[in-house]
Amino acid sequence: MAFDRRRFLRTASAASAVTAGGSVLALGGPAAAPAAAAPGGFPDYRYVRTLLVPGQLSYNPSGEIIFPCVRGVYDRLPAPLGRYYLYYAPHENPGGICLAYGDSLEGPFTEFPRNPVVKNVWAPHYSVSHVSSPHVMWHAGRRELWLYFHGENNTTRLARSKDGIGFTYDKTVLTTAMLPSGTTETSYARVFPYELPGRGAHYVMLFMRNDRSNHRDIGWGWSADGRSWTFDPAPLIDHAAVGASDVSGAHLLERGGSAYVVYHTDKGSGGNILITEVGADFSRRNHLGVFYDSRAAGPENGRAAAPAFGTDRGVPYMIYEAGERLSGVIAMARG
Repeated sequence: MAFDRRRFLRTASAASAVTAGGSVLALGGPAAAPAAAAPGGFPDYRYVRTLLVPGQLSYNPSGEIIFPCVRGVYDRLPAPLGRYYLYYAPHENPGGICLAYGDSLEGPFTEFPRNPVVKNVWAPHYSVSHVSSPHVMWHAGRRELWLYFHGENNTTRLARSKDGIGFTYDKTVLTTAMLPSGTTETSYARVFPYELPGRGAHYVMLFMRNDRSNHRDIGWGWSADGRSWTFDPAPLIDHAAVGASDVSGAHLLERGGSAYVVYHTDKGSGGNILITEVGADFSRRNHLGVFYDSRAAGPENGRAAAPAFGTDRGVPYMIYEAGERLSGVIAMARG
């Protein structure tokens, strides 16, 4: 049967979204009432409000922002500016990794006054046209926030921080040279603590890959330490297998002993967030259809992208891009 990207699979039971390892933002508090189930039994997220609008930000070099990543820091950092740190970035030159902070995933979030916290020139490590797509992982063993970001589009880098504001450069973790010949882009990476005993791995990376066909897929890799990586030469999610021209912005979720990857399509292919079950060992390719159906109304205007997930006082949230690529906002949906 042909893949139908508008198909919803619903189950009778639902639970709060549980992200892989350090991607759970907050635990505890009163349990949320069961929500309607999206594919895989995850909550059926509904748009609530915008959190960040480019025109309202002091650091706004290009009039656009992308790729939110939010982390609960109230029980991890000694004196955080707020309970939650929300990282984001412009993509167009010069980009810049930015920070906002707040006490609730409902908002409001306050822009950090000294943005960007990471720039496109960091001597002696690199000088590039732009840096973007921040993903921050809490490394429990090091008690550090590890920032993965790209710049240029063919290189993913790692920086580390004790306070989420001042970062120390670590190393390059992914380039096109680490994938098959003809690969042109390796960017938009997210890294998650995840156990793959058969591969000796404690971390998994999901990222966007492109080649000379100019159709973007989701790639993946695994690592024992989060710094040195092995990458599968084949895509984890092939764009054609899910009826899209391009897919990107992947995030890992776990439920019921299995792993799921959620990711967005280009607007021409529906502009929705889809979900694929990959199984506990990433050997499965069970394409489940639409995880979040973008609305025609603003601010989504037919495109939802680059989701990040977490739970605040028992309530599940999705923080994501809403709107046309490079002219949207950062929005919040509640499960």
